[in-house]
Amino acid sequence: MTDSILVLGIGNLLMADDGVGVRVVQGLASRYRFPAGVTVLDGGTLGLDLLPRLEGVERLLVVDAVETGDKPGTMVRLTGDDIPLALETKVSPHQMGLKDLLTVASLQGHVPREMVLWGVQPASIELDMALTPPVAETLPLLEEEVLRELAVWGVAPDLR
Repeated sequence: MTDSILVLGIGNLLMADDGVGVRVVQGLASRYRFPAGVTVLDGGTLGLDLLPRLEGVERLLVVDAVETGDKPGTMVRLTGDDIPLALETKVSPHQMGLKDLLTVASLQGHVPREMVLWGVQPASIELDMALTPPVAETLPLLEEEVLRELAVWGVAPDLR
């Protein structure tokens, strides 16, 4: 039996590159069937409303736009305690929600034993439903990285 794993894409699809995490999980969910114990979730901008979804989760994989100061489209992998530190510089309001979510989960004893965040430096967080070209180009790469992380955790989804 697979440990309880949550793959969480967060962001706002109406705000250009802020929606990259949601687009990644939507793509994965449409192309793959995941085994029992693995949940692929569009967390949107729900923030603290996601707290019940963390209960019982052993491994958390988050995909989001992350302000790194690098060139737009630059991907970054963060783990454990580096995740809340990376969220100190907010890309958008939902990131404070993610930081708060992880803090409250910790206080309630619901912190996953393993956490990974795959992020990408946005080019634009303006009102626009389309990703900018440098961020759109990362979609297949982010999906590959999520699948690679899952493989390390012993998860091999089936193509639909």
